[in-house]
Amino acid sequence: MRRDWQIFNMQRHQIFRLIIALLLLALTGGCPKNQTDSPRHFSGLTMGTTWSVAMLPDPDQAVPADLRQKLQNGLDRINSLMSTYDPASEISRFNNQTSTDWFAISKETAEVIELSLKIGGLTEGAFDISVGPLIELWGFGATKRRKTIPTEEEVRASLALVGYTNIQLRREPAAIKKLIPKLRIDLSAVAKGYAVDVLAAVLEQEGIRNYLVEIGGELQISGYRGDGSPWQIAIEKPIEEAREVATVFPLTDTALATSGNYRNFYLEDGQRYAHTLDPVSGKPIRHKLASVTVLDPTSARADALATALMVLGEEKGRLFCEKNRIAAYFIVHENESTEIYVSPAFQQMLR
Repeated sequence: MRRDWQIFNMQRHQIFRLIIALLLLALTGGCPKNQTDSPRHFSGLTMGTTWSVAMLPDPDQAVPADLRQKLQNGLDRINSLMSTYDPASEISRFNNQTSTDWFAISKETAEVIELSLKIGGLTEGAFDISVGPLIELWGFGATKRRKTIPTEEEVRASLALVGYTNIQLRREPAAIKKLIPKLRIDLSAVAKGYAVDVLAAVLEQEGIRNYLVEIGGELQISGYRGDGSPWQIAIEKPIEEAREVATVFPLTDTALATSGNYRNFYLEDGQRYAHTLDPVSGKPIRHKLASVTVLDPTSARADALATALMVLGEEKGRLFCEKNRIAAYFIVHENESTEIYVSPAFQQMLR
């Protein structure tokens, strides 16, 4: 059986396999006087994908021997709280009960849900953590895909179970409740970004300022690489048949997330059905936006906004970015042509 984290991993982890190669290349540069000659690199598995940390401590800086274990412990905790395939996780236990009473949760889960509800309101429902029923209905979840496309009646029935406004959050003491007994939360479109921020916080607590944290393609970038220049981050061309770099950005002190639809889809009767679902219509998105990259101070917010912009599409997405000063890079495909849109906020961050 496929797992929820693994399905979501198809959305972004495949997009960013080139990032790791560039990361390793970046670490081979000459080191300035205030950095060590041997950059540290940790990696492992989490949430159905991989995690990677590259860091450049100061020469006289002692790196704790248990740092890798601290990083892994942080990831394991997030997974135990927010995974939808672990029946003992907070989210699974909340999803599997039909009570509309308050349900106690951790401060971490509360932070992620609070951010998710804010992005849901900002995007007028384009980002919605209650889309689980639609994901399963269209065959992009843990259950086996059906042989027929959902009917309009089935879509309406699933939509009746969806709606971020049917989730209420209380911060002290942390708790959530559902207004619809069968409502289910899925944090896959934000949890990896949140986990990146958690790892970055661990490094900051240890006094490490030059690093790159990556989980399944979500990034947090700080300081500089070995030769004193900004980190070089690649965006892959949104094409199905090959893996090629579309562009490379020199970045520092920011987070990055990308969402795309060109690898996770299926064809039925000549019609393409993409894995990104519109929480308003209840159907897979159908527009020309092939991928979108977002820069933001936190990876969690960049993660959620990238998903929301894929739902909004190229036209509504551009207006949204310009109105809300979102730093975004769009790759739009129409037939054989490709159009690039760079929001004003994105241009400003590059400068």
